Amino acid sequence: MGKTAPSGPSAQPPTYEGRPLAKPDEDIYDQGLRFDMQTLLGRRKLLAAFGLGVAGIGLAACGKSDDSGSGGTSAENTSTSAGEIPEETAGPYPGDGSNGPDVLEQSGIVRSDIRSSFGTGDATAEGIPMTLELTIKDLANGGAAFAGVAVYVWHANRDGRYSLYSEGITDQNYLRGVQVTDAAGKVKYTSIFPACYDGRWPHIHFEVYPDQASITDSTKAIATSQVALPADVCKTAYATKGYEQSVTNMSKVSLSTDNVFGDDSGALQLGTVTGDVTSGYAVSLNVGVDTGTKAGGGGQAPPGGGEGGPGGPGGTPPSGAPGGGGTPPSGAPPTN
Repeated sequence: MGKTAPSGPSAQPPTYEGRPLAKPDEDIYDQGLRFDMQTLLGRRKLLAAFGLGVAGIGLAACGKSDDSGSGGTSAENTSTSAGEIPEETAGPYPGDGSNGPDVLEQSGIVRSDIRSSFGTGDATAEGIPMTLELTIKDLANGGAAFAGVAVYVWHANRDGRYSLYSEGITDQNYLRGVQVTDAAGKVKYTSIFPACYDGRWPHIHFEVYPDQASITDSTKAIATSQVALPADVCKTAYATKGYEQSVTNMSKVSLSTDNVFGDDSGALQLGTVTGDVTSGYAVSLNVGVDTGTKAGGGGQAPPGGGEGGPGGPGGTPPSGAPGGGGTPPSGAPPTN
């Protein structure tokens, strides 16, 4: 493709896109690094016309991350800045009013430290300290910082259970909270490292709303997704006291087999993590939100959709459809 061969004794050396080949007798792919870089850089303008850059080429060339999920610890994975965050199920335990309890209508939900319950709840979740920073990008506005949007975050505790729903903690609302993005589009929470429960890769749920006033109506969410946690960090965390069951649960799932992240191994959802079990972990992710596309997440997984429910994979999801009226489940942790 594009290679021009000599046609006679005095013909010029073969060329590719107007440039002489350094190795006329070799294939176009064997011309060496210098030739490859010149070809790559020479196409920058074309890529820019399609909204891509050299980094985009790198992502395309690398393809999916491996099953281990270890790539999330690399700074190179922090961005994926041009991609729209995939829409995912909010699961059966969102606490946003779409399936039973609605913590978003309670005074005190807007907070940065979500380790303790508020209101009538008095419990505090135990576990390895963790901060979560999400940077929301407005893709409908050229990827600018999305200031002033409200982000609701929730996740399981060290035992793999959810406040408001799981047996023994239905009267607690810890590990749930809302923050409004600053001028840089950032929100930051103080929490604990979540467990890996049976049937799911370790993750954190979140919903993005156009403003704080909209959080009392789950149908107004402009994005619903999940943050995947890297395997190497999880394995280290789960080797500590209190996370023993997570070791067994994580051995039975991978990013590529997970029912949420499996379609692309969490390419746009794998968080970057720094820190350690002693000082705590810091998780960060850039979240591209496009208000020009319809938000398709939210609600609970449909029956038979592979998300499962109490008791592990294939279990019966809790009753009640998105929109209210669900019966809070009890017993074992969920699988979405």
